[in-house]
Amino acid sequence: MARRLARAVSFTAVDQGAIERLPVVTRILEASRDIIYEDNSSAHCCVILDGWTCCYQLLANGRRQILSFHVPGDLPDLQSLYLPSPDFGMATVTRASVAFVPHTHLRRLAQQSPAMAQAFWREVVVTAATHRAWITSLGRRDARQKVAHLFCELYLRLEAASLAGDHIMPMPLRQNDLADALGLTSVHMNRVLRNMRTEGLFDLRSRRLKIRDWAALASAAEFNPQYLHLGN
Repeated sequence: MARRLARAVSFTAVDQGAIERLPVVTRILEASRDIIYEDNSSAHCCVILDGWTCCYQLLANGRRQILSFHVPGDLPDLQSLYLPSPDFGMATVTRASVAFVPHTHLRRLAQQSPAMAQAFWREVVVTAATHRAWITSLGRRDARQKVAHLFCELYLRLEAASLAGDHIMPMPLRQNDLADALGLTSVHMNRVLRNMRTEGLFDLRSRRLKIRDWAALASAAEFNPQYLHLGN
């Protein structure tokens, strides 16, 4: 969490120590387990320590819209510091280790440290920017562009967390996870992935994705990473 928040904000030794002393409860959860429930009040924020999670909303007919994927270092529900009743659910995608940090301690930290308050607010704003990029994909990109855009985003986020490199990254997402994130059917998702592999854009096997042509993949997506704010 400290590494992520410090990307654009300089912490003092006092700030760093305060982060390290935060009381946390860590839980290891198997895949497809709920972490928080939509509309239930929350008294803590989550930090993903290991594994992948997702935020989602469910429709009355049981269909799921995945709103975001989260990887180690992410704080998926930091907005709950300000809106303690989340309008989304969060669940594990893979087996995951999740740290729960009480709101009371995070609020106290923000009150005592202007740098920490700035880092928290910046994280919430970047999350909103990422959601806008997803909305554009869902509304205006075709299926091939949606897949390309998501893979470009995930690679850069994982690379920033030192979890990917040389255009190779873990890919534990199942086809139905991808379909639920991109607004596609599983059948359509399967066809798009097959076609993109045939084009030579990437290889996907054994839960690992190798991007074979980054320039072509980014061009297909019209990908501009500015919304991720990874470098500033």
